[in-house]
Amino acid sequence: MTPARSRLLATLLLVGITAVWGSTFFLIRDVVRVLPPTDFLAVRFTIAAAVMVVVFWRSLLTLGRRELKIGVGLGVVYAVAQVLQTVGLAHTDASRSGFITGTYVVLTPIFTAVLLRDHVPRSTWLAVLMATAGLATLSLGGLDTGLGGSSGFGFGETVTLLAAALYALHIIGLGRYSSPKTAAALSTVQMITIAAVSLVAATPGGIELPAGGGQWASVLYMALIAGAVAIWAQTWAQSHLTATRAAIVMTLEPVFAAVFAVALGGESMTLRMLLGGAMVLAAMYTVELIGRRADATAEQDPPAELLHHEL
Repeated sequence: MTPARSRLLATLLLVGITAVWGSTFFLIRDVVRVLPPTDFLAVRFTIAAAVMVVVFWRSLLTLGRRELKIGVGLGVVYAVAQVLQTVGLAHTDASRSGFITGTYVVLTPIFTAVLLRDHVPRSTWLAVLMATAGLATLSLGGLDTGLGGSSGFGFGETVTLLAAALYALHIIGLGRYSSPKTAAALSTVQMITIAAVSLVAATPGGIELPAGGGQWASVLYMALIAGAVAIWAQTWAQSHLTATRAAIVMTLEPVFAAVFAVALGGESMTLRMLLGGAMVLAAMYTVELIGRRADATAEQDPPAELLHHEL
């Protein structure tokens, strides 16, 4: 498979992941109404980790010490982000939480430029701005109801912003250290670490289990599909994509959340949803078009070393 085809497949895989994540909003909302959020995270990720160990245990045995440390580090970053986002959600409106969490699309290229000294093209910054504007339109709902609710930037917002920064670091780490060969093992180590951190966060008050078939069905779906499969797919996909490109694609999550809200949640389609979704889709198309042009240029222009050798 050529690099261009691999990147296209990786992009499509990330789109599928965001669709799955978007489908979990109603499930999570219903589950955490009756189950403490930290208990939900502990049960969800423990199940996911156990299944991934069973499926990928052979790959785990081949993982070197360096990759193991990377997996643990990325897992800790992701787990702490999950806990902070959950805590922040208890102290701020869901719409504000969604928008602030989505600022990882801006933080990712900023961290990439500052920490890794990588050049971020102007066209990519344009896509980032479009994605952010679309995210704000979708999450804040200014076109329909005004910016109601709390207007300050308090504890909940601060904690959520820290979560967004950690998500950005996780995206950058996956883009830098993941590879197709180690994706299965690296994602499994991450999930084991996420489960361990979640268990530590939930243990002080005792861990409450889901009650009834409906709650268990929701938790199992989020553990296996939105958890185990999703983190493996993200790890593999980001071995073929830049961090910023991946972050922009993943801003489709609130778009899919809105689609599921209309299709399954009984909500009405609004101008805000259409406009915000169009902005995010435009951003994704822009960054994908940029990527295709870069791929075409790379295929047409041979490396300098090869030219030197031929001369």
